[in-house]
Amino acid sequence: MQLHQIQPLNKRKSKRRVGRGGKRGTYCGRGMKGQRARTGAKVRPEIRDLIKKIPKIRGYRFKRKSRPKPKKNKVKT
Repeated sequence: MQLHQIQPLNKRKSKRRVGRGGKRGTYCGRGMKGQRARTGAKVRPEIRDLIKKIPKIRGYRFKRKSRPKPKKNKVKT
């Protein structure tokens, strides 16, 4: 047996593919509304480049209020 002949004990199961193509899927992976959901609609190249430069920020973000810092008290023994 050589190094290139070694195989893992348990083979990974292949993921099940879910069909989203064609004309009969609910939204066929396009979402519900908007420019990209419409037929024949394309995002203009200058806008597309601008969108790609902005990082993806996901989820709900709220402003954190600064927590009150504990006061240092001198303790006499």
